[in-house]
Amino acid sequence: MLVRPDGIGDQVLCLPVASALRNLMPGARITFLSSTYAAPVLQHHPDIDDVLTVNGNERFGELVALFRKGFDVAVFLKPFPKLMIAAWAARVPTRVATGYRWYSIFANRRVYEHRHDFSKHESEYNVSLLKGLGLSPGPNTRPVLVLTSGERQWAQKRLDGLPRPRVIVHPGGISTRRWRIEHYWDLVQKLAGKGFGVILTGSSDEGQRFGSERPSGQDSLYGVLNLMGQMSLRELMAVIAGSDVLIAGSSGPIHLAAGLGCPIVSMFDPRRNQLPIRWQPLGQGIVLRPDVPTCEKCIYEDCPYWDCLDRITVDQVASRIQHVLEHAEPVSVMHV
Repeated sequence: MLVRPDGIGDQVLCLPVASALRNLMPGARITFLSSTYAAPVLQHHPDIDDVLTVNGNERFGELVALFRKGFDVAVFLKPFPKLMIAAWAARVPTRVATGYRWYSIFANRRVYEHRHDFSKHESEYNVSLLKGLGLSPGPNTRPVLVLTSGERQWAQKRLDGLPRPRVIVHPGGISTRRWRIEHYWDLVQKLAGKGFGVILTGSSDEGQRFGSERPSGQDSLYGVLNLMGQMSLRELMAVIAGSDVLIAGSSGPIHLAAGLGCPIVSMFDPRRNQLPIRWQPLGQGIVLRPDVPTCEKCIYEDCPYWDCLDRITVDQVASRIQHVLEHAEPVSVMHV
């Protein structure tokens, strides 16, 4: 069992572990313990045999019962204490985790590697935990997500008639600083004015907030399809796969796009825990970072660079969109 019930992007970056295991142990049955809301991302993946889910509200006994389903190994790709203790109580024979936490005592195979040094990519940190099984995974592979032909056909019909190139604008995000909504609206207007097809994606709450800050005169832009709050996660994946580039902050959809072969343009804030060396998507496109000092944590209005992300202009983002449409290159980082 690979254990990381986490965010969408976090789980996408765990897929290279499943692929490495499938290569090294082709006879193994591989189960992924996922968060309930991110689990659809893992469907149909050839290197994952089963997906189990938790929502964080389970009683301890329920978690112990989950680990008693015949697993020989549990690899904790992120060390959730309650889950590690449950696996120990369930007597899973081999339990692999980082060795630097107090609850590492509940693992009997420990890998001593600090992630806070940000010396490599999150997917590499994940794969390196296989050392706890005595395995040498070799070079890392990029995550690949799988859609069915029916899902691709659904997206093709949903986007039928929308001009190309098609650009997804995803203005939401949970854990990151955000580019201002008016910048996103200006970008939508600029892209639509060039004849691009623009697809707005996000949750219902994000859609309400985004719509409430719509500038006057932008009530009906030709070539703009608003799908905010109207799609399941699998439908979002299908729409991404049917598009030509995705624009978003450092959030789950950029990792979905990377796994589906859709180039990205993303704005990363300058916090150390958002460094691209650890969190950039493993696909094609460009990550834009404001040319300000890296900070340990956001101190909000007390920071002299409080406007950090808003120093990235609409014109700069638009020009990078044009660049990635013309050049299929691995993700690079640009300070602007």
